[in-house]
Amino acid sequence: MVGTAGIADVQDEDAPEKRQIDVVALGIVTAAILLFVAIGSQVGPSVVRSLLNRGSGPDNFALNAFLLNIAIIILGWSRYRQLCEEIRRRKEAEWEARRLAETDPLTGFRNRRSFNSGVAALLAANGEDRAVVLMMIDLDNFKQINDYNGHRAGDLLLQECALRITAGLPKDALIGRIGGDEFAVALAFDKYRIDSLDQIAAGLVETVGQPVQVEALRLEVTASIGLARSDVTGSSGEMPDARALLERADIAMYHAKRRGRNSYYWFEAHMADEMRFRTELENGIRAGIPLQEFVPFYEQQIDLQTGCLIGFEMLARWDSPKFGVVTPDVFIPIAEEIGAIAELSESVIAQALEDAKSWDADLTLSINISPLQLRDPWFAQKLIKMLLEAKFPPQRLEIEITESCLHQNIAQVRSLITSLKNQGVRVSLDDFGTGYSSLAQLRSLPFDRIKIDRSFVSSLAENKDSAAIVSSIALLGKGLNLPITAEGIENGDVLEQLLQYGEITGQGYYYGRPQPAREVKEWLGGIELVANREFLESELPRLAPTVPPPDNSGGSPSEPDIKPAKRA
Repeated sequence: MVGTAGIADVQDEDAPEKRQIDVVALGIVTAAILLFVAIGSQVGPSVVRSLLNRGSGPDNFALNAFLLNIAIIILGWSRYRQLCEEIRRRKEAEWEARRLAETDPLTGFRNRRSFNSGVAALLAANGEDRAVVLMMIDLDNFKQINDYNGHRAGDLLLQECALRITAGLPKDALIGRIGGDEFAVALAFDKYRIDSLDQIAAGLVETVGQPVQVEALRLEVTASIGLARSDVTGSSGEMPDARALLERADIAMYHAKRRGRNSYYWFEAHMADEMRFRTELENGIRAGIPLQEFVPFYEQQIDLQTGCLIGFEMLARWDSPKFGVVTPDVFIPIAEEIGAIAELSESVIAQALEDAKSWDADLTLSINISPLQLRDPWFAQKLIKMLLEAKFPPQRLEIEITESCLHQNIAQVRSLITSLKNQGVRVSLDDFGTGYSSLAQLRSLPFDRIKIDRSFVSSLAENKDSAAIVSSIALLGKGLNLPITAEGIENGDVLEQLLQYGEITGQGYYYGRPQPAREVKEWLGGIELVANREFLESELPRLAPTVPPPDNSGGSPSEPDIKPAKRA
């Protein structure tokens, strides 16, 4: 499978030394043979005459020397053969050790160390009209495939991708596997035919992205590729070496991932700035979690028919000293990629449970769960433990699972939902209509609620297609006896349209933007929807006479009248 140049050449590096030893050993045997011939020419005729009874026998000294010479030849030849065999075995062991040290055992490609040395040699050998391009190829979502299907399936997938990469490159290309699912390619090219490299990169994206049949599994993986040229100088005007070239291609590859994956990009200088900013965000996230910089904000959930407040959806915000208040669409994907989403989410949920304890007992709390958390088989137990530690009633908690999660591991999702519902926690299907889930899945999973995605609701008044989708989902919920929540209510026109669909709850900027815990608590105290009466006595005197509802900036000019929650 090795598609690299130069790896096999290490086997011949010690050939001169081997030939030198062979010549010495063979020279000794040759000398013994020549001595045998010289002595034999003297002893031989005497032996023949003695056998024919025509003269005396050979001289005893000469005869003994002759026999000793024969023994030397036999022993010398035997030792020569043994020496050659020992040399061969030692050289093969040394070559095998070097091969293992310089190649990846799974794919046969170069490893990181030997790949870098190969790139350095390739850079040194270039002429004026030629340069070196380095490609970084990363398999998208490989970890997810590996976790779901096992390491054997992952290894077979890597081997198949390695074959496809090799087939899509020139024979003289250097190929290395420098990480779990990362491959690197270096090849020399004509500076005046740069378009050929675009064709190679596009071909690799297409080829690697084809479905792979691994035993009984049909696996789909895509590739993100970054490219960097050796003839493009850096900010200080220097030409890149092997290490700098690899870093540039790596930056371009991550740029391709952030742009949607399954594509390729050439390195540009501004990408390095983006990468540095990305690194700052990653470091900030890791440091901010234990400092509780990630805090819950709350968006109202309203019974549209009565106008009563029934609860809040918790939305995480990053209150960063350096970056200010950062929205989840920025930090959640990064936290997922660096493996910090579970710790971040649990920290914010714990804060939200403490906040919601001070609300009126009729108000519910909804929290979103990352798809990565659903892969944790112990997540349900962790959540129940958090409820017990906070002494928060499970009946007031609702977990929201995005529709796209149903395609990843339906058995694990079903187990999670069942475990939570057995403890009294309600589970809703979020962003319904965007994940292409089947009605069979919806019927087989015991959801308590369907949430219509905001992309359909916000355009409900002016888009007939959106109106038809919302109407269909409302009828579906009614038929399945599942309550419906509409996200993204931003004006009165959308609200008026939703009121036609019967009993339905909603949320959106029309009712106010998400607010931090302190402001929500003060507002609830103003409308007497807090559980702690001591809070009312201590906090209300210092509040303004009329406690305003959460900010409606960006919503409808006329603020809706929010009523207290319905009492049982």
